[in-house]
Amino acid sequence: MKPQLLLLEDDPAIAQTVVFALQREGFELQHCAWLHEARAALAQRLPDLLILDVGLPDGNGLDLCRELRAGAEPERRLPLIVLSARSEEFDRVLGLELGADDYLAKPFSPRELVARVRGLLRRAQPAAPLNTGFVVEAEGSRIRFQGELLDLTRRELGLLLRLLSAPTRIHSREALLDAVWGADADSADRTVDTHIKTLRAKLRVLRPDEDAIRTHRGLGYSLN
Repeated sequence: MKPQLLLLEDDPAIAQTVVFALQREGFELQHCAWLHEARAALAQRLPDLLILDVGLPDGNGLDLCRELRAGAEPERRLPLIVLSARSEEFDRVLGLELGADDYLAKPFSPRELVARVRGLLRRAQPAAPLNTGFVVEAEGSRIRFQGELLDLTRRELGLLLRLLSAPTRIHSREALLDAVWGADADSADRTVDTHIKTLRAKLRVLRPDEDAIRTHRGLGYSLN
């Protein structure tokens, strides 16, 4: 699955450079130029990583950073990189103390930004999948559970890989639909629930005493 990134940047030239550099490296990117647009996007779906500017037309990006960190559980902590023209030590320290995982001063190298994004995403991925009885093989093309190779459809494989990418996170139906079905998604039906049901049944054959997928009513699914 391609990592889903959200960029909050009001400078069109910088935004275009960032979007081009990250999309070229295989990331999917949503761009917002206003703080209220980013808040709306985050309310609809949490990305895998957020890149935000500090000085914005309708507010300060660090306010959003503070909001996201307030009361957030460690397992639901959104990886966050601050981009800012403010390069003084005080500004960098302030950004990190408010909860940013990384701080990159403008002007910056697109290649360095890509490297920092990759590094932060790697650090954000827990090693928990190997401790849950799942082993991902062949670069994500097959999965073993309790030592047995699972016979999965393409959609079931995509769903399970997405759940394994952040085992403790609650993945909404909308996020799963968008990540696994993409342009083929039909938000009007219950296709995610149907495929989760068949996936759950296959896992239960190997572990009848435990449901490996947990349903969070009104929210979505996570690994149990």
